[in-house]
Amino acid sequence: MNSSRFVAIGQAVRSRAELQERHYKCLCSLICILSKATQIEETLNKILWTLHHDGGLQYGVVDFYDPENSLLQVGAIYRDQGNTSKTPSVAYKPGEGIVGRILEMNQSIVLGRISSEPRFLDRLEMYDLELPFIGVPVRNQEGNAIGVLAAQPEVPADEYLPERTQFMSAVADILSQTVRLLANVEEGDNIAMERDELRREVRAKYGFDNMVVGHSDGMRQVFDQVRRVAKWDSTVLVLGESGTGKELIANAIHYNSPRAHKAFVCLNCASLPENLLESELFGHEKGAFTNAVKQRKGRFEQADGGTLFLDEIGEISPLFQAKLLRVLQEGELERVGGSTTIKVNVRIVAATNRNLLEEVEKGNFREDLYYRLNVMAIRLPPLRERLVDVPELANFLLEKVAKSQGRGLSFTDSAVRMLMGYHWPGNVRQLE
Repeated sequence: MNSSRFVAIGQAVRSRAELQERHYKCLCSLICILSKATQIEETLNKILWTLHHDGGLQYGVVDFYDPENSLLQVGAIYRDQGNTSKTPSVAYKPGEGIVGRILEMNQSIVLGRISSEPRFLDRLEMYDLELPFIGVPVRNQEGNAIGVLAAQPEVPADEYLPERTQFMSAVADILSQTVRLLANVEEGDNIAMERDELRREVRAKYGFDNMVVGHSDGMRQVFDQVRRVAKWDSTVLVLGESGTGKELIANAIHYNSPRAHKAFVCLNCASLPENLLESELFGHEKGAFTNAVKQRKGRFEQADGGTLFLDEIGEISPLFQAKLLRVLQEGELERVGGSTTIKVNVRIVAATNRNLLEEVEKGNFREDLYYRLNVMAIRLPPLRERLVDVPELANFLLEKVAKSQGRGLSFTDSAVRMLMGYHWPGNVRQLE
């Protein structure tokens, strides 16, 4: 690999804040994937795809320990050819190579350059030996290692390896819980009980009392609007700068509405190119395009009876706007490559950080689609317009940190004054 590519890739992440923003968006995508997961293998493939395309972590692999043969076996793999690869029959003994040592030690291992570690066994024959390598344990409820999540950052001499490792550990924790739940589902154990408990937790989390911290006039108005629109079935357009909590508002609307017992499905419209966006939203038939090996329902069908959250709606092209408008008007669609009309009953909550009315005037956004979306609009104020909420928000976030660390934490008066004196361009996300 030549040095010019190193430089180009290295410029992709210019600061720790930018990396954190990338990790946050990646986690949001992963949460959306996990919220509708039904099959372990499919979910693992989607997770690795997202880590590569959203998280900058390529050649992702998930290995699981099989106690019957005492081997660590590859469960899913993503190679850099634009799709998930067929899982190879590669296995490691506990303690064998770097991957086996991660399982045996139950600890993460980070290599600044693979070629500098003679114990690394490149059995998959896909890694760039001059790039770093990160492997983290996947643990069960008791904290024992049951697998390994590994990936390779895109840049050499990566100064953010600790941050990337911490991020991968968080993904591994989420992955462990999801695999456990999906295993129970596939085995048919306690399905109804877990589902009902999860619904209670989610509804409690997004209840009006816990929805958003803040008592400023602007946020009280937002709370009142959410209470009203949650009762109805109208389309909602959530407006606000990045980091103001638009997805949280969408969750609150759904889980306090009559549709709360049905699916809440989300999609970031800016995260996919137009050809993939159409398939993702409308689904596709088997053979509709290369790699369409089976029929797949789109997000509209998955959300039937529930709510579909379309984030970054202002980023879709005029051509796709016309296709989306038809579904919103008629309540029906056709899968890519199909001719059968499918009716769907979906409530739309859309969000954007753009001024859509200005985009309409510029000719970038269809006027008819704008009015179809703008039935009920909720504007989230930026944090700089509600600085009075900063102390409460900061303490709320600090309490979460204190709870996770098992110790008491608090802000000094001078620290609170400093927080309130800042303009917070990244809003609540930056404060967090």
